[in-house]
Amino acid sequence: MPNRYDELMALENLGQKYAYGDREVMLYAFGIGMGADPMDEKELAFVNEAVAEPRPLKVVPTFASVAAWGAGPGEMNLNRVMVVDGERDITFHRPLPTASQLTADSSVLAVYDKGKDKGAVIRHQTVLKNDKGEPLATLIASRFARGDGGFGGPSEGQPEPHRMPNRAPDKTIDITTRPDQALVYRLCGDRNPLHSDPGFAKKAGFPKPILHGMCTYGITCRGVLQTYADYDPSAFKQHAARFSSPVYPGDTVTMEMWKDGNVISFEARVKSRNVTVIKSGKTVLG
Repeated sequence: MPNRYDELMALENLGQKYAYGDREVMLYAFGIGMGADPMDEKELAFVNEAVAEPRPLKVVPTFASVAAWGAGPGEMNLNRVMVVDGERDITFHRPLPTASQLTADSSVLAVYDKGKDKGAVIRHQTVLKNDKGEPLATLIASRFARGDGGFGGPSEGQPEPHRMPNRAPDKTIDITTRPDQALVYRLCGDRNPLHSDPGFAKKAGFPKPILHGMCTYGITCRGVLQTYADYDPSAFKQHAARFSSPVYPGDTVTMEMWKDGNVISFEARVKSRNVTVIKSGKTVLG
């Protein structure tokens, strides 16, 4: 399609209106696995607003990824069965409140055409603003459309991945996922049947439903929260990661982390299947 590239690059959607409250904030935290231990006070602060002694509810920084679920630059007419998340990079301008009216401005940043049989990568940006017009977060997403390609766009020029340290990890942790975790996380907005319908998953080339890439992304945020950020959401300035292989609900995710000043580099693996599921991860703390 000779005009497909130009059509995608021209997509823009400004002034999208959204709202969320503490219910959505707590559901997201529970969806990425927090609160599994009902006696863990540090994690309860993200999933429970009802306490004997006053304690403010905390918001997981990567809740920004679902706070305005559905916001985007417009209909891209991609083969939905073949679309997977490529990467996510969120810059946090200020801590997210427990409830807010939002405006989302979205646009396409770049399109890379890998070829007719190799698919395409679409990078797009969404800026979330509060009711005062102040930016809360800037989200850059990369979609890998495995069934769309060959329409004539550039094939090169994607940003270089974050370079990982050449030494043993400074810290390693294991985070378990539940067999039903995708069924919970989908209630945060992403109802793609790839994560809930066995028949649909098989059509997409997977033996069973996979965990949402954005749930895995949230799990890596949780990992940094509990290790280097002392469960302080306001410490996060940026959280970025590339998705390299799916997690299946029930997998144990092993995070390897390297600390260099205020930058935490990380990767994640599922040892039982000998696969790396997250590459080139980078968190900037302030």
